[in-house]
Amino acid sequence: MFPLVLLGCALLAAGCEASPPVVRMVPQVIRTVPHDPGAYTQGLILQGNRFYESTGQYGSSTIREVEVETGRVVVSRPLGEEYFGEGLARVGDRLIQLTWQEGVAFIYDLATLSPVGSMEYEGHGWGLCYDGTFLYMTNGRADLQRRDPETFQLLETLQVRLDGAPVFQVNELECVGDDIYANVFMSNRIVRVDKATGVVTAEIDATGLVPEGGRPLDAGAVLNGIAWDPASDTFYLTGKLWPTMFQVRFVER
Repeated sequence: MFPLVLLGCALLAAGCEASPPVVRMVPQVIRTVPHDPGAYTQGLILQGNRFYESTGQYGSSTIREVEVETGRVVVSRPLGEEYFGEGLARVGDRLIQLTWQEGVAFIYDLATLSPVGSMEYEGHGWGLCYDGTFLYMTNGRADLQRRDPETFQLLETLQVRLDGAPVFQVNELECVGDDIYANVFMSNRIVRVDKATGVVTAEIDATGLVPEGGRPLDAGAVLNGIAWDPASDTFYLTGKLWPTMFQVRFVER
């Protein structure tokens, strides 16, 4: 009996080592920059001194290039009124923009934002990011889909899990190394997800940004939009219809 108890303890310890406690974090604000309060932010990317942003809502969805320092919209191209813009990812010299219920991903030239093609998929499109090899996509459920960046073929689906339970409404995504940072829709939460397993390794409470960000009373004006700055290892965060963009560093509570 004693050897069996030891074996059970060893297995339990190994399991605990494989699943460390979730790190609790908050965003530490470094600075703020302006953000277009008319932008219903769905996807956000940083490239040099420019943001590339996907905005939503039927009849007003866009793909746009924005100055980081001023928030000025340099170029904006509207989607058709029948499309609701969603997540955005850069793959080389192309941008790929999801649509919510229309099952179409639009492809644009990065330099000009001119449309150069499209790809189709099944189900809803929510968040999108690219890690240099694969695209990762969410659909409003707890699914994290791995896709081919050239064909958009679905290669694998993982379930995003926090303490063993599925995390639903995973929204805007940002790929950073082995992790994916994701907004949780209709909340002030961001989760850091191990992209190989779907397991949440950190949870970030961004509630403190809401009053300072000037969030309007619109019920849909939730925290959404994550862009990583690899030069400083910081993040830019904003929300739908927020007039403020925050540059932050995530720190433990």
